[in-house]
Amino acid sequence: MAERSTAAVDVADSGGEEPLTAEAGKATADGAGTKQKVGKGTEAAVTDDTGAAAEANPLELHSGHKLARRYRLEECVTRLDGFSSWRAVDEKLRRAVGVHVVPADHPRARSVLAAARSAALLGDPRFVQVLDAVEENDLVYVVHEWLPDATELTAVLAAGPLEPHDAYQLVSQVSQAMAAAHREGLAHLRLNPGSVLRTESGQYRIRGLAVMAALRGISVDHPQRTDTEAIGALLYAALTQRWPYEADAYGLSGLPKGVGLIAPDQVRAGVHRGLSELAMRALVNDGATASRQDQPCTTPEELAKAVAAMPRIRPPEPAFTPSPAYQRTTYQQGVYGQQANRGGTAHPAPPAAPVPPPPPLQSRTGKALKWTVSALLIAALGLGSWQLADTLLKEENKSSPGKSTGEKDDGKGLKPVGKPLSIEGATEFSPLDAPFAPDKVDGAVDGDTNTAWVTKEFYNYPNFGNLPRRKQGSGIIVDLGSAKSVSSLDIDFYAAGQKVEVLAADPSASDPTSLSAFSKHLTDLKSVGKKLSTVLDKPVRTRYVLVHITELPTSTPDRYRGGISEIKVKG
Repeated sequence: MAERSTAAVDVADSGGEEPLTAEAGKATADGAGTKQKVGKGTEAAVTDDTGAAAEANPLELHSGHKLARRYRLEECVTRLDGFSSWRAVDEKLRRAVGVHVVPADHPRARSVLAAARSAALLGDPRFVQVLDAVEENDLVYVVHEWLPDATELTAVLAAGPLEPHDAYQLVSQVSQAMAAAHREGLAHLRLNPGSVLRTESGQYRIRGLAVMAALRGISVDHPQRTDTEAIGALLYAALTQRWPYEADAYGLSGLPKGVGLIAPDQVRAGVHRGLSELAMRALVNDGATASRQDQPCTTPEELAKAVAAMPRIRPPEPAFTPSPAYQRTTYQQGVYGQQANRGGTAHPAPPAAPVPPPPPLQSRTGKALKWTVSALLIAALGLGSWQLADTLLKEENKSSPGKSTGEKDDGKGLKPVGKPLSIEGATEFSPLDAPFAPDKVDGAVDGDTNTAWVTKEFYNYPNFGNLPRRKQGSGIIVDLGSAKSVSSLDIDFYAAGQKVEVLAADPSASDPTSLSAFSKHLTDLKSVGKKLSTVLDKPVRTRYVLVHITELPTSTPDRYRGGISEIKVKG
């Protein structure tokens, strides 16, 4: 909870004013970008009562201060225009939250309170949720989600432009979310790379719906058009890693001065043509684009429909490293058959001509020979069958009449099934990131296949979204209490099609958590169905067994989810 994450809080960015924190400094360029955008036809419609806000007395708040005897302020993220934004802790539910605090006599306090309550009623999971909006003790404060696993789009674009499929997902998800918001009468008006987050599952979430505009005192005559153009700017930046105006903003370089707005596929080679035209249709709202006579998109609803009408862009195939080509040995290359020329250089001998098969036997002697061989083969088969039947009859007579053939009284020759080993505990295997559902792990070892431990849902890639923090996969570690001999396993899975291996730690291991600690392979890595049952050739002595999942099955198109329903270990 103490981890600092500006990507997880709805930061009230500075908009060009002098920042008071490092986080506010990231948003300094935002004002330049917004000013350029407003200059393209909406400046007269924008109002910002910054002057009145500057006269308000700053809040005397500090780390450790509690609101409603519940929300403990931890760190000030932004202090600007008479309001402040904080990272805080909800002591009642023991979770991190973000808080905006405004004096009750602030000229924007009423509008902030109304915007927060309206956004809270939307309840759309594609937006960072408003959890509370209260006026108390001369203060108005808005409490919202904190997403520690989310990354700000600003940081994503700093690493490079997005792949076509990721850019397609960005414009699709954001336009659909904003279309839903506008149907409820809510606008954003501050949509930019700093207000869009990408979760570890590949989903995009929008923060600051209505609240950011209220905090900054922004209003426009055409809110749908403003938000649509902002989505177009996001798509443009995702395709080119450039901001589509002359001023630099959000860590991105602007376009060269004097050239105007040029299409993304003219800025960077290899840009998807369809997405490039879509960005221009959203940005150029005064008429059709120059490249095609498609109508511009002036509302998020129109943009979402244009995205849906595009041919679907599939995710790239996972990288596959081919094994090195098979190298023949020197002897196989025919060195002994090479001939040396006069200069001593060896040349490979020409390949030998294939030996033709022997001609068929066509003469009388050949025909007679064929019939003789056939008769001998038939006689041999008949004699062998008679001897086999006679042996089986003798064995049957020796056995008791109440036993079936092959059944022995002493049970010798049957492979022992083994007895169930008690599982003393189970933990989620998540070596590089926070666990998915540590409280659900017991569902995989409680003897009930109707309960299960289930992963989160990931987008686009079966290997946990192809995320660096999930590159070692996940799974469950079971603790047998002490080192025991494991002879067989029975595992039920939440869904078929997962790629799984079962590993064991050294008998002397104590509470292993890293993948390298499980050095013994009980099964090979392979795709499995809903159930995996295996009997080991030789019992393995261990205390800790890891059911390791590296790839997930499809839950819905382009989405992947897996899990484990039950684990049984026998010895």
